Order: sequence, then structure tokens, then C-alpha cells
Amino acid sequence: MTTPNRRTFDAAFKLQVAQMIRDQGLSVMQVCKDLGLAESPVRRWLAQYDAEQLGQPGLGKPLTAEQQRIRELERENQRLREDVSLLKKAFGLLRPRTEVIQRIIHQWQEKASVTRLCRLLSVSRSGVYAARRRRAAPRPCALAAPVQAAFDASGGNYGSRRVREALNADGLMVGRYRVRRLMKQLALQPRWKRKFVHTTDSRHDLPIAANVLNRQFRPAAPNQAWVADITYIRTDQGWLYLAAVLDLYSRKVVGWSMAPAMPAELVCNALQMAITLRQPKPGLIVHTDRGCQYASHAHRDLLAKHKLVASMSRKGNCWDNAVMERFFLNLKMERVWQRRYANAAEGIVDINHYIVGFYNTHRLHSTLGYQSPADYEKVSH
Repeated sequence: MTTPNRRTFDAAFKLQVAQMIRDQGLSVMQVCKDLGLAESPVRRWLAQYDAEQLGQPGLGKPLTAEQQRIRELERENQRLREDVSLLKKAFGLLRPRTEVIQRIIHQWQEKASVTRLCRLLSVSRSGVYAARRRRAAPRPCALAAPVQAAFDASGGNYGSRRVREALNADGLMVGRYRVRRLMKQLALQPRWKRKFVHTTDSRHDLPIAANVLNRQFRPAAPNQAWVADITYIRTDQGWLYLAAVLDLYSRKVVGWSMAPAMPAELVCNALQMAITLRQPKPGLIVHTDRGCQYASHAHRDLLAKHKLVASMSRKGNCWDNAVMERFFLNLKMERVWQRRYANAAEGIVDINHYIVGFYNTHRLHSTLGYQSPADYEKVSH
């Protein structure tokens, strides 16, 4: 009897899954269901990711799935105890009218079941549902159209957080949970997929730079630290390779180049574009992985010509270039995996439009206080 082949995942895929859960506030159960993964390894990836974010790589053994589950249950129990204590104090001071109790149950039903709330408030569940049935048919919500418009403007990629921030920026002050309810009613769900293939080839004898950046992902000003990497895009006629350079200060893509092949010239073109547009001063850090393109003589000579400092990730450690990996994941979830490119030229046009027409100028970044990279640079400098 043969056993099924065990699935294996590289470090970059694990990083993407962990960041997806943390950044988008998704549940482990939902992500595992969508990606066809078991919960135990995903929880281990999360524990490792959290440790890495605290600057503790390799310190101690990551929590097991059972330990992680127990910790989450303990936190949930603490929240429930606080909720019960708050409700008891409030209702001990004043017994609200029935309609007030109905309103409280409606506001809290996202955090607890109606049955539990009725038990805490000492009201009958049947009475609550009867009152709901007596209500008049709801009128169309005035926010439905703005929510739909903000979602459509993002290309169908924004979740409730970013839709809320887009509405607030337009002067419509509304809470995230109300936006989430409206998006659910309107069947608006951000689109994302689940593929990743690592493209780095570090099997070479070329010189390797030290990890100068050392995960200092929040420089104080523009043009102090850039990160760069290569990814691939599938077309009907073969692969299209994208080399990109991103300024860590504003998360703005400042240089990029695309071609059906992946020579050293590709990464040099992207870097030269960034240098031409940004005119950085000597000493700027340019961090990359250990790929042969970035270790090539041509790339090192270009850095030396402009007195820029080379920095490379540690061997096998994709977390050292996590910000660039995140950009590529956003690009693929929000654009590439929603398209089918007939050829390289079609892909180049669409990806240029994503970078120039959306990512740099309109996409809201939680790291930037829900501003676009362009707006963040204007406000801060």
C-alpha cells in the first residue's frame, strides 16, 4: 500500500500565507479552507512569522499547533470575561427599555450569538426575533453606492479596511464593521489566489554582499534604502520576467523592467531607471537576494558607479526581503492572477498600468496610514 505524496512548501510561500493572515485579518480556518492546507502547519508558520517580526529568528522552538490553540482560547476567555463584566455593571445601574435592548443585541451580534446575548441580558430569544419581524422593510442604504464604487475603483481588491479608508478620505466617515456588513450584502469579496514559485538562483561563485539592511524596513526619509527582486508572470507564449526596485520609505516602486528572459541586464535596467528618476545620494542601500543577476559584475559595477551600498539577504532567508516579496504578492493577487496574457507585450502594458495607474498613486497601504505611496511622499516631504 502506497502513501500519498506529502506536500512541501518553500519559505516564500509560508511567508506569503503568514503575511496574508496578519495583514488582512483573515482567520486561519478560512485561509486553510481556501488554500487546501492543514491548520497545524499554518499555525506554526504564523508563530515563526511573529517571532521573526520581533527580531528573534531561531530563538526557541515555535509554538506547536496545540499550544497556539490553547493560547488563542485563553485570550478568547479573557475577552469574554471582560464582556460579561461590562454588561453586568451597565445593566446593574439601569434597566433599559426593550427597544434599547434590541439595539444592543443588534450591535453586538457580530461578536456573540443572539442566544448568548439574550441569556446575558435576561430576555427571551423568541421576543427578539419577533421584534425583528415587526420591523418595516429596510430602505436602500445610502452607503451602498459609495462602497460599491470604492471597491470597483480598487479593481475588486480592497477588503473592508481599505474600502472604509477610501470612503473616509472622501469625507464619508463610516465604521469598518458597517462597511463589512454592506460588502457582504453586496457580495463584494476581494479576489486573491494562491500560487508561488521561487525564482532565485543563488548557486554561483560570484561575490556575496553582507546583509547591511538587516531588516531595517522603516527608513526616516526617501532614498535611504531600496529593495529589489525579480518575479515571473505567465503568458500564453511563455514567461515574462519583472525586475523591480522599491523605496522602503514610501513603498513606492521607483524602477522596473520587464523581458521574456532573465539576464543581468534586466535588473540593471530596473536599477538604472530608479537612479535616473530619484537621483539618490551616495550611500543609499540597495538590498536584494543572492541571485546571480544581483551578484553579477554588471549590477555590482552599476552600484559602484553611483556609490550605492550593496546588501544581500542571508542564505535561504526570504524574510530579509519581505517587503519586496509582499509587493509581488499584491501584484499577483490584485492583477496578474485575474488576467490571462496572450503574450509578453500584453503583460507589459497591463503591469505598467498597475504600477503607475494604481499601486504608486492610488493603492492605500496600511503601513503608510492608509495613504498611497505618492501621497505619503507629498505629505511627509
